[in-house]
Amino acid sequence: MGGARSLYRTLTILTVSKLTDVPKRILIGRALRSDKLGETLLPKRIALPVFASDPLSSVAYAPGEVLLVLSVAGVSAYHFSPWIAVAVVVLMFTVVASYRQNVHAYPSGGGDYEVATTNLGPKAGLTVASALLVDYVLTVAVSIASGVENLGSAIPFVVEHKVLCAVGTIVVLTLMNLRGVKESGKLFAIPTYVFVAGVFIMIAWGAFRGLVLGDTMKAPTAGFTIHAERGGLGGFAMVFLLLRAFSSGCAALTGVEAISNGVPAFRKPKSKNAASTLALMGILAVTMFCGIIGLAMATKVRMASNPGTDLLNHGVPLGAGYNQDPVISQVAAAVFGNGTFFFVVLAAATALVLFLAANTAYNGFPLLGSILAQDRYLPRQLHTRGDRLAFSNGIVLLAGAAVLLVVIYGADSTRLIQLYIVGVFVSFTLSQTGMVRHWNRHLATEKDPNKRRHMIRSRAINTFGAFFTGLVLVVVLATKFTHGAWVALLGMVIFFGTMTAIRKHYDRVAEEIAAPDEPSEESLRPSRVHSIVLVSKVHRPTLRALGYAKLMRSDHLEALSIGVDPAETKALKDDWERRGINVPLKILDSPYREITRPIIEYVRGLRRESPRDVVSIYIPEYVVGHWYEHVLHNQSALRLKGRLLFTPGVMVTSVPYQLESSELAKKRARKRADWNAPGAVRRGPVTRRPEEPVAAGKGASRGQGASGGKGAKGSKGPQGPQDKS
Repeated sequence: MGGARSLYRTLTILTVSKLTDVPKRILIGRALRSDKLGETLLPKRIALPVFASDPLSSVAYAPGEVLLVLSVAGVSAYHFSPWIAVAVVVLMFTVVASYRQNVHAYPSGGGDYEVATTNLGPKAGLTVASALLVDYVLTVAVSIASGVENLGSAIPFVVEHKVLCAVGTIVVLTLMNLRGVKESGKLFAIPTYVFVAGVFIMIAWGAFRGLVLGDTMKAPTAGFTIHAERGGLGGFAMVFLLLRAFSSGCAALTGVEAISNGVPAFRKPKSKNAASTLALMGILAVTMFCGIIGLAMATKVRMASNPGTDLLNHGVPLGAGYNQDPVISQVAAAVFGNGTFFFVVLAAATALVLFLAANTAYNGFPLLGSILAQDRYLPRQLHTRGDRLAFSNGIVLLAGAAVLLVVIYGADSTRLIQLYIVGVFVSFTLSQTGMVRHWNRHLATEKDPNKRRHMIRSRAINTFGAFFTGLVLVVVLATKFTHGAWVALLGMVIFFGTMTAIRKHYDRVAEEIAAPDEPSEESLRPSRVHSIVLVSKVHRPTLRALGYAKLMRSDHLEALSIGVDPAETKALKDDWERRGINVPLKILDSPYREITRPIIEYVRGLRRESPRDVVSIYIPEYVVGHWYEHVLHNQSALRLKGRLLFTPGVMVTSVPYQLESSELAKKRARKRADWNAPGAVRRGPVTRRPEEPVAAGKGASRGQGASGGKGAKGSKGPQGPQDKS
């Protein structure tokens, strides 16, 4: 029945394709030719917001996460935040320098996955891939949730319906990415650059007011005090708290690896442009991160994990109705003034860029999925490009997973961020370890002194990067495991197991269908061919199938019908004899009115009697052109084909007969030059004469399709021979 369901799905897709074509073109645009792929490559000014929007926008919530963790020990712990910022900066520059080596050594777009697989083995590569896939999904969920919360500080409706707003934003972002990387990049560039400019203006103006003018700037929460959950922390407890705050601040590094995965999307010289974009991204991100941390300290921002109970105004808790604004909003209110023009512009740009930060994952996840599909670790559909030359299936899969997370966690960025950054530091560590082995391997054979010096310097950078990121990974696991990191690890295990199982399946199938070196039973010529034409009544489709079957080389040819109604069976016999059809007609009685089972049993009986014989079955079908015509006809041919496909030694040939409605449908399709059947853009058109049958069946030597004729050229599909209407 699996084959029948597959055939039915194919017909359903063909049926609705024309109905959905117009809205599809409106939403994602006209289909692009494959030779236009080069026109979608990105210049650096567009690549920066496309691939680096995640680490750039993370400065909107990473400083807040640091302060939220430190608030556990009270306001007194806030003076550690500059030192935590310094540690994050050192880590950022280390990772950026390390990945600049990656993009030069592995410019194919495999990124961390390719580095780990090549140098550490397939299991390490699959571990990296699992970690990145999980982290990409979390990137979308965290960015969208954080953007909704930032927007909610100005629009209460968004906070009240934040799950719905988050899901709607993901849908819109998905449609934008389905239009193509370059087109979506142009849309993302403006808000990203406005956000970066706004943050730099805020930092510069805040520094000028504080250092030159001597103004006292106060955040809206400057007068509040914090009720410490664990006051008086010292020794190991304080060290553990600082490490946890550092691990939360490391959220600013998420998305750095996306540029190494997206090298093929850059214009030439690809590696050089990608490395330059990495460096610019690192400089911008660390400057904004440190600036916001410094202004938060200067303006006395107060944050708490439970603001309603832990933030006190003159000793009184603020209550459950208090809405805690993000750090960047509070700093902007202190520097520019609450409600001023620059405050509103920065708030809007922050919310928008957080939404668009998910675009880093929308570019990384589908590309990585395509590479994994090519390596047979994921379904092959993820390797095909959509109408706009984007990996549409990967984009849709990412969106679905992100929506699920947003709904489960209520679009709460604080809860979601606890799952975050585990995966990315797994990939960081394994990737840099792989790069160390890469340089060791090349140094063993390289004799040129200049190249050796370059390799030794690169190895030193990657060695330090592997050590530092590995240390941070241990810190993240130790401090965040019980707070939600275990969910990310579980997701990685599930991805790893699933991809391993998929690879085993593809390997098993490849081994099973591989052509043997020596002649086997399947490759030997059958001793005889027993041809059967299925008949329900004598009409044009039946006569066409009989005529075609006579042209084929067969040792035995017969017509077969199922006797369900005695009157109809007698009418068929009389008509057969009256017309003098010189093909013997066999009637199989079916007292239970079944169609498929008697045919299957008859064919199996023939195979048991002569195992070396091949049974060739011809099914006359007529092709309709309107979706509603399917409702008026049964699908007996589909069910029969689905069963016959699982029968060894049986070939199934569809002999289509096109009705007038299918001809009209074909003419309408030809008038629309941009219309293509599903898969045509990705796999290329299939050249076939309208009346040419399509053979299918296990062991068939020519094609595996079970539907043919005009049904494969844009019409609505075939109907079965037993259709009485």
